[in-house]
This record gives sequence, structure tokens and C-alpha cells, in this order.
Amino acid sequence: MKIGVTGISALAISMALAVPAVAGEYIEGGDQCEDCRTIIVTGASTGYVAQDIVTATKTDTPLLDVPQTIHVVTREQLDDQAQYSLGEVLRYVPGTTVGQGEGNRDQITLRGQNTSADFFLDGVRDDVQYYRGLYNVERVEILKGPYALIFGRGGGGGIINRVQKTPVADETFGATRASVNSFGGWDLSADLNAPLGDKAAVRLNATYEKMESDRRFVDGERYAWNPYLAVDLSDDWKLGLSYEYVNDDRVPDRGVPSIATAAGQPNTPVRGYDQLFFGVPGINRTTLEAHIAKLRLDGQLADNLKFTSTLLYGDYDKLYVNVYANSAVSAANTVTLDAYSDPTKRENLIGQANLIWDIETGALEHKLLFGVEYGDQKTRNRRFNRTFSPGTTFNLNTPVYPTVTFTTPSRDTMSDVEFFSAYVQDQIGLGEHFDIVVGLRYDHFQIDGIDFIPAVDRPFARSDDKISPRFGLIWKPQENVSIYSSFSRSFLPRSGDQFVSLTTTQENLAPEKFTNYELGAKWDILPNLNVTAAVFRLDRSNATTPDPANPLTTINVGKTRTKGLELAVTGRVLSNWQVSAGYTYQDGTLRGNDSVRLAQLPKHQFSLWNRYDVSDVLGVGLGVIHQSSQFAAIRTSAITTKLPSFTRVDAALFYDVSEKVQLQANVENLLDTDYFSDAHNNNNITPGAPINGRVTVRVKF
Repeated sequence: MKIGVTGISALAISMALAVPAVAGEYIEGGDQCEDCRTIIVTGASTGYVAQDIVTATKTDTPLLDVPQTIHVVTREQLDDQAQYSLGEVLRYVPGTTVGQGEGNRDQITLRGQNTSADFFLDGVRDDVQYYRGLYNVERVEILKGPYALIFGRGGGGGIINRVQKTPVADETFGATRASVNSFGGWDLSADLNAPLGDKAAVRLNATYEKMESDRRFVDGERYAWNPYLAVDLSDDWKLGLSYEYVNDDRVPDRGVPSIATAAGQPNTPVRGYDQLFFGVPGINRTTLEAHIAKLRLDGQLADNLKFTSTLLYGDYDKLYVNVYANSAVSAANTVTLDAYSDPTKRENLIGQANLIWDIETGALEHKLLFGVEYGDQKTRNRRFNRTFSPGTTFNLNTPVYPTVTFTTPSRDTMSDVEFFSAYVQDQIGLGEHFDIVVGLRYDHFQIDGIDFIPAVDRPFARSDDKISPRFGLIWKPQENVSIYSSFSRSFLPRSGDQFVSLTTTQENLAPEKFTNYELGAKWDILPNLNVTAAVFRLDRSNATTPDPANPLTTINVGKTRTKGLELAVTGRVLSNWQVSAGYTYQDGTLRGNDSVRLAQLPKHQFSLWNRYDVSDVLGVGLGVIHQSSQFAAIRTSAITTKLPSFTRVDAALFYDVSEKVQLQANVENLLDTDYFSDAHNNNNITPGAPINGRVTVRVKF
């Protein structure tokens, strides 16, 4: 991978100054932490409750003192719900709408902003389009609202951060998990930790998953492993080195098309064909091979001055070949098929650096953050259009799958994104009852590329320099209660999430801008039970969206606004009863024209997960998800498809055979509800899976 002189200089500065911001910090030893066995601390949690977070401020801050809506799904809750995909985790997070992602990637909508790139690993950008595993994850953090100060470009509605499992210094332990579900899928995973003398430890996580589905021809496999070495270089300096290998091979499934209802009314997903595959068996396929290496070096420069650093390198080779429905069902019960092949290669090199300085000026306490970030992201993306034989018409009554070849190139671009950021943040303590969080970030974003498809290669380029502010005011009338207001802003360059959408017509347009206003309250009723509430307004200008008539292209829609209310309660109601519950109301429209509704934004979402321990060895779980109706694409006309509302019930049973062996049974969609879970556009809609059971065995040693 070639990096220019500017990039080398910026990266050297970043690693020399101080580097941040993974979602945790190394322990300092002594009595400064509750669990000093852990070489790397990733944030404390008790059951379903997380006490603090590093990701939101790049400093170790109690959640109560962060002026932002944050939802944390801990490892214990992930295990109790037997969650194996990020999408399934996020279905239990109100205000987060899971998208179909064309059957080949994680894709979500946060506060009305759809994204396939606002994902992070230990606070470092992880923006490639793929399915992220959970086998090596300690917890998943969902941060709402645009906070470019911390994360840079994108993140218009928020971000998703995975916190990695880390080595433990003075204990040898291991755990294995095996599960099988009623569709025929199964998996195996292992988590092994071993000290290496007094000053080092290594942890290895590995997994294999065989995927099966209720949908015909939809299956796949994934395997991955992740060794992590951590070393105490001295009392004040810590080093961590992680490498992850991922291999994913599956059938992408874009669901079912829509069908017209009454004249002038939105289309609805076609019913009665939940198992019919609107692709071509043997052709639909997506593969990923990824190598992700992470280096971390942290230190204590003085009693009140910390140094943390992270450098991440990722190499991703992905192929996506798909056939899908490209029209609504006709009166003759046929649809039109379309297809393309899309290979992508990406190399990411990203370095972050922070200094965290605790000082006092008179009566004021300051936690100052000074940071820099550099990144170089090289992408080669191609797309080949299809040739069908005999034709593109697919009959639902007598389905005959055509043959498909991909011979016509429609896109061939190579791009190099280089960015440099510098930021400063001050968390100011004004006595016992008031805190202020204020900061600014400068981003320089440069994209250079070549479009090889025209008769003469067309170079393209765009440079943006943006300032992103953040301000939050926190009032703590008592120690366990905070009331806050906040303002934040973010931007997204015209090259889009994946750097392939910069055209001659968009090259000179300003970036999209996201501005968030939020008022909220947090109450720790008990140390392990908290309640949060927030109202917000998110304005987006220079907005683009996939064209409902041609989802492969984007259209400019101007200014949008999303308003909403979020409520959540998490923790132990009783010593043997844990809950994670939330409700969100959201309303997203085109500003100046309320009849234009934003896509994949249900007005009402509710979720509730309970675990109740009947005895020391027996427990039960019960979960409910409700989501009101949503439009599959931005509603600009009556041809937009509307997904009906649904309510899904899940259940679980837990039994401890011994201290080292646990049995668990989970049932998804207990009432066998017929519903449509998500969409990509008007004619790619995923039917929800019918009732499905999973049995899991966990063994510790």
C-alpha cells in the first residue's frame, strides 16, 4: 500500500503525539480500578448495565455525564438473547431501523439517516460494507446524533461501535459455545485466555458458523479468528496487538417485491411467497476475506497527563453477485429481474492520537482532550451488468430461473481518500452541579480518483475542509441524576459512504450537513438500574437519497428534518430480574413539504427484553419487539412501498447444569407472526423468519 509523504508525516505526528481512542483505556495499576487483572479496560458493566464509556468523549466518562443518547448492549445481554448478527442486536434498540443491505452487509437508519459506513471498532472507523461478527465482542455501543468531533465525517444520525474482548493478566480460562437452530444452522466458538509470565497475556477468540434459512437456496458459512496480545512494558506503558481474519461466503437474498393495492395508495409487500427466491441459485453469492490488524500503545506521561494510541490496518476483498426483483408484481403475476456483479477491494490505514490532561483553574476542573487522526483509504470498485437468457421476466406461478452472465462493465473506479483531523475538547466541572462539554474539530478530506469507463479515463477529485462543533450543558441536581442539552454537527462529503458516488454533476457540490439539537435526562435509580429520556431534532441539508425509480442512482432532495422522543430503562428491577426496554417516536419529513416522508423510519418503535431467574440454576427470558409501518423508500409518490407494522415475541430458557456447564434455549418469533422485517428499496423486502428455535451449550474450563 502506497502512502504519500503528507500521509507519512501526518501518521508519524499522530503516533508520536498521543493516540487514542479505542473504546477503553489500559489500567494504571494499584487501586485505580475495580478489576486490575484486565490489562486493557473496555468499560465497566454489571449485567445489562454499562457504567461508563470512552467512545462518546474519548475519555473515561460515566454515562450519566455524557450529554448524548447512548444505548449499550453488554456481553451478558448478547448471550442471553443468543444474538449472532449486528442486525438482530439492533432490532432491540429503538430508534435504530435495520435495513436489508441488499443481503450482503450491515445497513441501518439512525434518526432518519441511512448508512452502511457508520460502524467503528474500538472507536476506529470500520466502514467497509460487510457483516460484522460478535464472537470477539465485549459489548455494542449505539451513540445517537451527529458527533463529528469524536468520529469525523459521516455519523449523521449516530454510530455503532463494537468493543473488542481483551486479555486478562493473571488468570487462565477458556470457554466454548455450540448451538444449533431449527432451520439447520449451527456454530462453534471458543474464547481462550492465558498469561505469558507476569507482564503479558494472550487471548484467542475463534468461530465457525454454518448458516441456514427458511428461505429457499439461502445459506452460507463464516469463520473467523482473533488473537490478541497485551503486554505491560512498564508500570506506565502498555502495548496491545490484535489481528483478526474473517472469511464469509453466503447467498445474498433481497427478499420479495411489492404489489399494488388500491389506486393512489402505496404498494405493499407481496404475500404468499415468503420462501420463493427472487434470484438465481448458484449465481447469487457474496464473499469477503478480511485481515484487520490493530496496534495500541498507551502511557502515563505525568500524574495528570495520559497518552493513548491506536493504529488500524484493514485489507478487505469483497465480491457481491446478485439477481433481484426490479419491479412490482404485475397483473399477470410476473416481475422483472435485474442483476449485476460488484467486486471491491479496500485498504484502510487509520491512526489516532490523544492527550488527556486533567487540570484545575481556580474553582473549575478540566479534562482536556487534544487529538489528531490520519487516514488513507484506497478503493477499487467495479460493476458488471447482466445478460439474461431467455429474458428478464420471472413468473411467480411457474418460476423458471434464467441463466445469467456478467460481461458489460458499467463502473470501474479507483479512489484514494486521505484525511487529517485535529480536535480539542474540554469537559469542565463547575462545582458539584454543572458540567460543560465543548469542543471543535477540523477535518481535511481529500479524494482523488479515476473513472475508467469513459472512452477517455476521467479523473475526479474533491477537497473539503470542515469545522465541526460540539456543545453540551449538564445539570446534576443530585449525584445520580443529570439533565442535559446538547448541540452537535457533522458532515458527509459528496463521494458518499463508500467513495464511489462522486460524479461530474456532484463534484462541485458542498458536503451534506447534519445538525442535532437534544434535550435529555438520565437517572441512576440504583447503581445497576437506570432510566433515560431525550427529545431531539436533527436537520440535514444538501441531502441525497437513492432514487425510488432507480435505486442505483441518487437524487438531491434538499433539506430534511427528523424529530423524536426516546425513552429507555435498563438494569435490575429486582435482584433476580433484569430488563432492557425502550420506546422511540420519530417523524422525518422533507422540510417545507410534510407529505414527503423519509425512508425506513417507523414513527413508533418499542422493545422489551426480560430475564427472570426463578432459582440459582433456572431462568426464563421474554422479549417483545414492536415496529409501526414504514416506507421502504422516500415517499415522493403513491408508488412508494409501505411495510406494515408488526409485533414479534421472543422467549428463552436458561439452565445451569453446573458452575461450568450452561444450557440455553431461545425461540425467535414465538407466536409465528407473519411480518416483513426490513427493506432495501420498494421491491427488495425481507419477509420475517417464522418461529425458530436455537439450543446453545456453553462450557467453561
